Amino acid sequence: MILLLLLLWPLLWRNSRWSVAEQGIPPQRRRIYPYLLRGVAVVRPNQVWSTDITYIRLPRGFAYLVAIIDWYSRRVLNWRISNSMEAMFCVDCLEDVLRHHGTPEIFNSDQGSQFTSVAFTDVLKREGVVISMDGRGRAFDNIFVERLWRSVKHEDVYLKGYASMGELLVGLTDYFVFYNGERPHQSLANKTPDSFNLGKLSCAAWQRQAQSVRVPLWCKFLAPVLQPQTVRRALLRSCQWDAPDPRIDTRPD
Repeated sequence: MILLLLLLWPLLWRNSRWSVAEQGIPPQRRRIYPYLLRGVAVVRPNQVWSTDITYIRLPRGFAYLVAIIDWYSRRVLNWRISNSMEAMFCVDCLEDVLRHHGTPEIFNSDQGSQFTSVAFTDVLKREGVVISMDGRGRAFDNIFVERLWRSVKHEDVYLKGYASMGELLVGLTDYFVFYNGERPHQSLANKTPDSFNLGKLSCAAWQRQAQSVRVPLWCKFLAPVLQPQTVRRALLRSCQWDAPDPRIDTRPD
């Protein structure tokens, strides 16, 4: 047996190198980044995003699901499914979320080959995002995504038993709309991720408006601690400004 392994070792070693080369990612260029979130207080949207991949068993094979969430609101910002573990469907998911939701301050992932690939990390570097990665074997470093996988599988996948990629795509589309917009979270004071995120952004938008128009000094100085409705009433009384709907995010592009 030992002699057989010695004879087959060159072939196995060559195949392992070829499997990496097929992805177009030289092994020496992969870089593992340190974990930066230990002890960090996440207090605002777009401060920390994180991602991970999980598998979903189908009658004929597996589907792979990647999702990107905002740590502050637990909101699923974007997701993709694929029938292979190649890095490009993760890169597509990342590019799309950056186009529609801006950029985070820190982006956290595990040390999977998709997230350490040059194609993936170069997108984050291009946008000036700080990269953080879980420690090896440290699933709790990315606990919010792990909880998301538990919810997805126990509340949707295991109950419906999808038979194909098409059914899975339709089912997950409906589930993530429910997860973001209707499912309350105990950690968010029983609010949904959408309402929790919208409340924070609308308050910030009103604070910016209070700093940019001519309003009484008390309104400018107290804007950071006032409720958005209070600032809105003050703006309307003081400058007769036609304020926009507070449900709409008025941040500049």
